[in-house]
Amino acid sequence: MTVRRDFQEPARCRPDLVIGREELFAGAREQLASGGSVLLHGPAGIGKSTILRALAEEYGATARTVLRCSATESESHLPFLALADLLGLVLDEVASRLPAAQRTALESALTGRGESSLQRDGLALRLAVLSALRALAAHGPVLIVADDLQWLDPASAELLGFAARRLEGTPVQLLCAVRTEGQESQEYDRHLRACPPGTLAVRLGPLSRTQVAQLLDHRGHGGLSRSTVREIHRTSGGNPLFALELGRALADSPTPPRPGEPLPVPTSLRALVLSRLDMLSVEARRTLLVASAGARPTPALLHAAGRENAEAECAQAAELGLLATEPDAPAVRFAHPLISAALYAEAPAHERRAAHAALSTAASDPIERARHLALATTGTDPEVAARLAEAAALARDRGAPSVAAQLGLLAARHTPADGTPSQEERRLAAAEDAITAGEVDLARDIAREVLARATVPADRVRAWIIVIDTAGHTMAEVDAVFPQALADAGDDPRLLALVHYQLAWRALIVEGDFTEAREAAAHAAELAARGQDRRTELLALAFQAQTETLMGHPEAPRTIKRALKEPQDPRVACHHNGAGSARFRWLVMGDQLAEARATVTALLREVRRRGSVESEVHFLRGLAETELRAGHCGRALDLARDSLRLARDSGIGETASAMLTSLAEASGGDVDRALVLAREAVDHAEEDGDQMYLSRALGALGYAQLVAGDPAGTVRSLRRVRSLELGLGITDPARGRWQGDLAEALVRIGEPAEAQDVIDASREHALRLGRESVLAVLDRSEALVRAARGDLEAALAQLTSAQDRLGKLGYGLEEARAAFALARLRGRRTAAGTGGREGVAGAAPAFDEAARMFRRCRALPWLRQVEESRTTPEPEPVPPAPDAPAALAVLAAMERQVAALVMEGATNREIAARLFISVKTVEATLTRVYRKLGIRSRVDIVRLAAGRRAT
Repeated sequence: MTVRRDFQEPARCRPDLVIGREELFAGAREQLASGGSVLLHGPAGIGKSTILRALAEEYGATARTVLRCSATESESHLPFLALADLLGLVLDEVASRLPAAQRTALESALTGRGESSLQRDGLALRLAVLSALRALAAHGPVLIVADDLQWLDPASAELLGFAARRLEGTPVQLLCAVRTEGQESQEYDRHLRACPPGTLAVRLGPLSRTQVAQLLDHRGHGGLSRSTVREIHRTSGGNPLFALELGRALADSPTPPRPGEPLPVPTSLRALVLSRLDMLSVEARRTLLVASAGARPTPALLHAAGRENAEAECAQAAELGLLATEPDAPAVRFAHPLISAALYAEAPAHERRAAHAALSTAASDPIERARHLALATTGTDPEVAARLAEAAALARDRGAPSVAAQLGLLAARHTPADGTPSQEERRLAAAEDAITAGEVDLARDIAREVLARATVPADRVRAWIIVIDTAGHTMAEVDAVFPQALADAGDDPRLLALVHYQLAWRALIVEGDFTEAREAAAHAAELAARGQDRRTELLALAFQAQTETLMGHPEAPRTIKRALKEPQDPRVACHHNGAGSARFRWLVMGDQLAEARATVTALLREVRRRGSVESEVHFLRGLAETELRAGHCGRALDLARDSLRLARDSGIGETASAMLTSLAEASGGDVDRALVLAREAVDHAEEDGDQMYLSRALGALGYAQLVAGDPAGTVRSLRRVRSLELGLGITDPARGRWQGDLAEALVRIGEPAEAQDVIDASREHALRLGRESVLAVLDRSEALVRAARGDLEAALAQLTSAQDRLGKLGYGLEEARAAFALARLRGRRTAAGTGGREGVAGAAPAFDEAARMFRRCRALPWLRQVEESRTTPEPEPVPPAPDAPAALAVLAAMERQVAALVMEGATNREIAARLFISVKTVEATLTRVYRKLGIRSRVDIVRLAAGRRAT
């Protein structure tokens, strides 16, 4: 297939040139940097020329001479044309250095003056090209950039290959691209043999859906819904050229395709992929149209649809390259999805309807029959609408909510204006299916369409709830919706329950007020019970239970039991905000890891069966978190990456998945990647105004900074977490488990007093709630405080006890961290006993044990720290700053900072702004300052400062 010139990229380099090709691009870059050559290959439109230009632009500046050629199919019959492109501009520079016979042959070939051919001047020409390149290389590196090698005229290809095979040892590199078809194609072998020895062959494959979305966004088509992007990816087969052309056609189209209809295929692409269609018989073309209209066409289906000679006609199409030949597969498969889409788009509307009508009786699956019936029918028809609604319910039960949403919209389109159920009810059901499928853009559009026309309060409230649901964690953006939803709900307890349940989420996410969120959820549960809406009642109770769990509220166990009480709603039982999820969270926080794993695994299995994308993302994170707690870092990392990939594909839960993946990367993967993901999560949470996930994201950042060897960064991040959670009212230390990391980092930067303050405050809550693993981690951190104060023996005993308890609880990674801390302290003690000699060597068995435990956890970043510590003695903690006023020495670091700012005359609000904490945290900190200094007000702090200055 020939790519027309108007499809090709402009020559300049843009930021999107290597979208989805970063790894391949890096490999090619490394090859070129080491002096090697590169051959890019892949099908038409896959981006070879784009990558070629980007590499040429980057490495062209390092070469003294850059020789270029770009062949075309229409010019491939002209001999020596590519050679003229390559050497024409440098002929004068090299001609004088060539032997007379070679110079004559080369000038004749390049200028066309006189007759020259490979048959007549073969050896002289071959040696002339080789000599010319060697002459150029004698004065500096030469880069040959050749695109579309498949269209090189045979003479030029032969000469270039002859020279390339003999250029070893000279600074001449080739950067070439050639078209190859098919995943397993070996067509590039011939061209690779014509390249210098050691040339790197790089195959460019299709882009993923996420990468196609990035590409469209860079090219100004970022406003497309995720479901549309998914269809573009499917139709284009991941080919960037095809995807861009489809995106451009959609942007130019006044009306988007309706559900069930394929994408509009621009005339340019139709001509590109259907150039061989005219060679088909009329009947074969009709057979292919029926195949393009079917979801999974087979010869048997085509026969049932009236295509009597289907096999022969498909064989004819396969010979022309329109169908893929798979002898062992019964399906009729197009060589590329775009061929099917273009064929369908090319057909007149009446022929399409005829194809669907034939398939509506031929298809064996009731869902397929209903879809084809709808696409074969024009106008409203209650019987067709009813069949479509039944098919949507069947798709929903099969775990295909995306299909259910499409069928539901088709049902609404065929429902008469006075039909029952109404058009609006069927559209809203489709929107709810779209949310389940993760297609939030589609759901939001449907809800807004309903709101523009609906007058029934129940329909309007249901539509408002969909608008709120699709906002996700950016609920602040839909604040104006709540008053309108309450107004439409009137005094109907069922409708009010729906709105108050969403208000509970708003209180938590936007306001960061757990108390208000809990009260709103309890009120929603009461309203739902009065309105006999068990589903909303169960969701509200589950939300109340989760909130109470995070608050450390004593009612949490009882609320969970209420949420689990029969009768249950199967849709809620496995919902990510349902009682099963609340119970899982309770188990994880209560150190019941085995039961938590079994619970979340069962939930994940069920939501996958139902096709609920948001719940799948959520429970993948939950299972990853459980595995991480248990010290199965490799397994946790795989699950977290799956969660993040699915979250990015669907646009659901990206902040939470980035946060959890950061924790997994820092524990078992790439620490630099962990830092990037954590900062991304922090940025998103701050942009969304999501106080709840901001503290979680900062906790992940602090942990990654600790693993990366940046304790000061850890302290900055986790101090913010501490102040945020105080403001939010979160008291359960098992929620984020950051307290031990903060205490450890504080010891490392020379703040043992503040570390002890963190430990004491956290231990109080952990004892009250029975959080055994948290208590063990706090003991591990307290041992470091004791060691910093010189009590090594007590520290070693406390660490040994903490390690033993963590092992019994099943916290493999935390147990290994305790063993590592023991090894480092034993190394320090041995060093002290030998005057600094052989400290680390004396603790070798302890380091071996820590390494074994980290290896068992697959905690690679921690394992690297152990190896570094074998040769580097444990540094003494940094002493506190010597210039702190003696009167403030009893204060923790945060308390000293607040007191110092008070001494400067700063108000509580100014202090909060400068330290990035809340005013409530400033007030709580000052209360502790007053108690420790034996004073009553901020005036006394100012007097203390004045007294210091006076002396």
